[in-house]
Parts: sequence; structure tokens; C-alpha cells
Amino acid sequence: MMDAFLLFSGVTYKTGDVISHDADTCSYLICSEVDVYTTRPNNGCLIQHTCTVSGPAVIDISGRVNSVQDRCAHSLMLLPSAPNFHVLANFQERRRKDVSFLDSVTLRLDGPRVDIHLQQGGRVQLNDTTLTLNSSVLEVHGVELSKDHTGVTAKVVLTDYNTSVSFDGNTAHISVTRIGAIESLQGLCGNSSRPLSDVRLSQDSTSGCEVLHSDSADPAINCSAMTKRCNLLNEAPFTACHNHTDPAPYITACTDTLCKYPAVDRLSCQFLEAYAKACRLYSNITLEDWRSNAGCSAPRAPCQDRFCNAHEFCAEKASGEDGCFCRALFASPYRSTGTLGDPTVCERSSASVSLVGCLLEEKGIDYSTMHLNDNSCAGQMDEQTHMVTFSFSDSNFCGTVVSVNNSQIIYKNTIMTHNHTDVIVRHDQVSIDFSCFYTQPDIRTMAFRIKDSRTRLVESSTEITLNQKIWVQLETDGLGDGLVAVVTDACWATNQALTNGSLRHDLISNGCASRADQTVEVKGNGQGTSNYFSFNMFQFTGSSADVYLHCRLNLCVKQNNACAPNCSGAGSRRRRSARSTYVDGAPAFITMAWTN
Repeated sequence: MMDAFLLFSGVTYKTGDVISHDADTCSYLICSEVDVYTTRPNNGCLIQHTCTVSGPAVIDISGRVNSVQDRCAHSLMLLPSAPNFHVLANFQERRRKDVSFLDSVTLRLDGPRVDIHLQQGGRVQLNDTTLTLNSSVLEVHGVELSKDHTGVTAKVVLTDYNTSVSFDGNTAHISVTRIGAIESLQGLCGNSSRPLSDVRLSQDSTSGCEVLHSDSADPAINCSAMTKRCNLLNEAPFTACHNHTDPAPYITACTDTLCKYPAVDRLSCQFLEAYAKACRLYSNITLEDWRSNAGCSAPRAPCQDRFCNAHEFCAEKASGEDGCFCRALFASPYRSTGTLGDPTVCERSSASVSLVGCLLEEKGIDYSTMHLNDNSCAGQMDEQTHMVTFSFSDSNFCGTVVSVNNSQIIYKNTIMTHNHTDVIVRHDQVSIDFSCFYTQPDIRTMAFRIKDSRTRLVESSTEITLNQKIWVQLETDGLGDGLVAVVTDACWATNQALTNGSLRHDLISNGCASRADQTVEVKGNGQGTSNYFSFNMFQFTGSSADVYLHCRLNLCVKQNNACAPNCSGAGSRRRRSARSTYVDGAPAFITMAWTN
């Protein structure tokens, strides 16, 4: 087929030639043979505008470049004649708090509203449903979706426009084509230099996303070296694109970013790749050997099918594999304290500690190699949060060591990665101790008021008759019978609230029933996390009807001690005589509970 030519302003242009560097007028012409004979030069010509978003930089259709500094959603492209179609960009921070990166692109169609999210890892979501894509085209609500090793592409055919959006996880190219002149585009792609507040979409952003954060300068960044690298776009083979795609805004975007942000995560190749693809979209030129000259690997979308959660981003590790790394704002509290996770959670019958998966990833630690003292107790990763939790309980001690330190009982375990049987290891060895401690109980006091009336089940405020049998249960809310036992060391009664009242009557001494009171019976002392004893109610001779009961408890480590007191020498008992004219009442039951 013969080449087509177009006569415009007295100059003859060949099909595909750029006839104007003013992108607002005409960026690229592809004319058929028939177009040569049209009376108006632009009739029948396909006009194309392309916008590039890479990292924090937005290079609009006119070649203006600006940097998005917040972590919000912004309008990228909106056509006044097609208000039901909207392209949004969502920005998030990565390793630094003061540099934001393009994180995802959303195509929004109204009537009814449908959101198609192009995300990292090649994941595409239709509202909240994840779609399965491959190189074959999947049409969803009029949008043609496809996916290959270079990323995801979405194509939309509107009444007068064709729109193509490609996203590789780092860079998005948005192209708009139309037969004839294109109306003024709204959003950052139309004018990237407009105030961000004008195009910020609060309803699609997280609260506080507009707050800007500072971060200390990275002394490892060599801005001169980065500038030299970015200027590779001025050299061959990129010069083949200069007649079609101005490298200046890409160099500016590259330099501004790499002078503030470390050249990791393939970032040193990202802007070169963005320019090469923009050139290919405009002119269909495929640059040869630029990757080998620049030391960049073969083209691929990073993190294909590697999905990270909201507080993570996906990037290439030093090993060349992809991994999920912590976003700076999320990780800041952990890094400031030098920790890898949250504080230990001590509960009624268990203890656990959760480590942050992305912090482990950054240190090259494989959570699956980690375990407690008992190497069968491995960490469990939550699929949504990527938190790795290690725990032990009374049903599985996992090698927990219990010790006594003055007034505290301490439960301790260790998270470790190394195996003592290994001769060598090829990863960082980890040893993280975590523990729970419980303070020995103080003396507990309960008051009884004696009243000559019918007996009933009682609480601490209940009035009790003389010679009524009282049951007292003492329990600890700890880690279960397997680790500790509660020992009632002593219980005594006084006529005052003070533990050392002037009148005193012993009920339990040294863990055994007092020989001075034959009505006392002790059950289960030192055998588990609760025990109980009984006695018949009395009053002090010549005093008021108030009786105060005091008990001193101890926690005993069952791993190290036989906790039950030896009361075999307590001797025989005789029943206490009643001091009341009333007969013995029905047993009353009182629970005294100690909770740390």
C-alpha cells in the first residue's frame, strides 16, 4: 500500500509524522489515503494524547511534569463530553514518608457506578471482586481487559474516543485518541501543574492522606550519579525517540525522584522504561539494546501475582525475588523502638506475640523457619494482615519456662530461627524472648455480719447466722492447672478490717487447717488454680457482730515444686460446739477470686 501524505500549511507530511509539537493542538497523525483529499486537514486524522504517571511524577499531555506529594486519590483524566468515564490515580508512600508513589489506577464508569481497580501484582478488581486475567481479552462493562508479563491493559471505546490505560505496578500510561481535535482534558493528565486540592478526591481517599510528612535525608543517595543516570535519556538509543517524545520531562521526573529516594526496587530503570514505552505508544518505535546499555533486566511487570496488603508494597528483593515490604508510616513506630512486632498479649490461659511480616521480609527472615522453644510450635501468618503470631497456652506449653522472681511468677518463651543441629545457616539468626508475669496476690479480706435469721446463699455483704457452714473458694485467673497452682497459705479472722486486728482466730496456717478450729476443712490446696475450705460461722466473745476474713495466697510453679502442702500431721479433729441457740444452717458458698 502506498504511503499517504497530507498537505498542511504548505508543508507535505508523511503518514505518522508529527506536524505540531503543541500537544494541545495535534500530537500524532495517522491518515489514510482518503484523508489527503479532505477539505479540512484534521478531518479523518486520528489525534492521540498520552499521559505518563510514574512514581510521584505526572507528565501530562503537554509535557508538563509535577510531583504528587500526598497519599490521596486524584483525578487523572475526565472528558467533559464523557462524564460517565473517569480515570483516577491512587498514591501511597513506600520506604520514605515524604515521597509518594503511584499505587493503583481506577477506571470508573457511572450509570450504574462500576470501579475497575488496576493494582500491583497484576491484580484487577471489579468493585470488590478479583478478576482472573490472561493475554486473552476479557470484556467487563464495555472495558476490554488483558494481562501479560508487562502488566495490565484496559481499553475503553466511548462515543467519540478510544482510551487505553496500561499499568505495570509502577507506571501508568493513559492514551486518548479521537478522529479530529480532542477537547480539553480535565484532571492531572490535562494539566499536572494545577493545585492538587482541585483534583483530590476525598471520598476515594483515606482520612488524613493530605497531611505531608518529613523524613531525614538519606546520606547514601548520590544525586550527581543519579542525575547522570537519568540523562541517559539524552543519549542513544533513546535519541531515536526525540523527534516524537520529548525526554526532558522524563529526565526531570527521574532526577527529582532519585535525588530524594534510594535507587532500590528497580527504580533506577523505571523512568527509562517509562520513556521507552511512551515513545513506542507515540511512534511505534521499539528501542534496541537500551536495557543492556543501562544495566536493566528484561521487561516485566514487577510482582506479578504477588499480592501485598494495605500497609505493604511489593518490590524486588536483593535476591531478585519479589517481596512485600512495609510502608514507611506503618513501620515507623516499630522502627523507632527497634522492634519487629507488637507487645506480648497475656490472657487468661494463653500468651502470644505477633511479628510484622513485612519487617521480617525486609530483614530476609523466612517466618516459616521460626518456632518457639518447642520447634513444633511454629508461627501462624494471617493471610489478610500478614502478621505472624506465636503463642502458647495451658493446653500446649511449647517449651515455656516458668520461674519465680521475688513476688512475680514469670512465663517465658523464645522465638528463634536457628536450629542447633545445623552446622551452617544462610539467613539471619533470630532470638526473641517474650514473657508474661503475674504478681503474687495480696492478702484478701471479706467481712461477715452475723444475724439471727434464716440462712441463704451469700455474697460478701450477706448477713450470716452463727454456726452456719461457710464455704470459701479461692482461685487465680492465670495460665491453667498445668503451669501453676494457687496455694492458700493462711486464712484468719479478726474483729476489725485491719489484718492485724486485736482479736484474731486462725482458720488455715501453713496451708493446712488450723488445729485450733476443728470445723475447718481444706480441699484441693496447691493442686490447681483454685481451692476451697469451709468452717462454721462464729463471733468473737464480747465484740460486735462483725467478723473479717483475711486470706494470704501464693502461686506455686508446678514445674519446679510439689505445691500441695503436707498436712498429714494435722491430727484428729473434733467438731466445734455451737455458740448459738439456732441449729446449723444450710451451707453457704462464697467465691473469692484473684485476677492479676
